[in-house]
Amino acid sequence: MNGRPAGARSIDEILASARRRLDRVTPGQAYAELCAGATLIDIRPAAQRAEHGEIPGSVVIERNHLEWRLDPDGDARLPWVAGYDLRPMVICNEGYTSSLAAAALHDLGLLRATDVIGGYQAWRAAGLPTARPEQRAVVLAPGAGPAYVRSEELGEGSRCSS
Repeated sequence: MNGRPAGARSIDEILASARRRLDRVTPGQAYAELCAGATLIDIRPAAQRAEHGEIPGSVVIERNHLEWRLDPDGDARLPWVAGYDLRPMVICNEGYTSSLAAAALHDLGLLRATDVIGGYQAWRAAGLPTARPEQRAVVLAPGAGPAYVRSEELGEGSRCSS
């Protein structure tokens, strides 16, 4: 097929559309809201959290589970998701995927959902609190994998014998 199909949008167009729906927050604003009781949701996969670190007090809900865990009417929702007035702030590694995820939460009716501009990288650059995964400073939602040690850090040897 040559050319873009009717109705197709580029990822840049989809991202811009999602961001127009959000009142995005800076890492500093997100930290202040977290300290005041809002929920910071880290959607980064375990490998990124293992490599870069985690945010103390955040809730880890990997991206593929997000809507199911936060749908107030869903059977797979987290126990504390009791209504539509939640203030979930979504954070990813650099602030792109989190915008799409927060817009999806708007589609569920969570109209106070937003994301963190610049993601975890901006959080860390701002000097805000981070933790190594072994500190267990986060809450893992069902289905979220714990951050793990990269295989290079395991040392010499193989798991399999020849």
